[in-house]
Amino acid sequence: AIGWVLIEIDAFGAAQPSPRAQPGSAQTKVGDDELHAFVRAYVETQKIRQEYEPPLQKSTDANKSQNIQNQANAELKATLAKNNLTVAQYNRIFSAINGDAQLREKTLKLVKEERSSGRSR
Repeated sequence: AIGWVLIEIDAFGAAQPSPRAQPGSAQTKVGDDELHAFVRAYVETQKIRQEYEPPLQKSTDANKSQNIQNQANAELKATLAKNNLTVAQYNRIFSAINGDAQLREKTLKLVKEERSSGRSR
């Protein structure tokens, strides 16, 4: 598995919980501002992953792989910072979304809207 700084956000709609989800974290309230920041960051992080995963998977050079991973992680962190989120906040919101079907449905709708707006990246 690729050692991304962030949780495996590809599992966004998956039934199984994230391995880093904390027990009881689903009860965490997520405000609208936080949710919108998360959605913007989520869409941007997906684009970053699409950009960096193929060359990382094809690389057979450990140093080159580490450089690619470092670049990707730097972009992921910058994306979170641009959206006023820390990795911990992002992961907390992600866990809350995975633990609440209604919030997940709302978030997926916002993600679709964000992707179609083309504002990100």
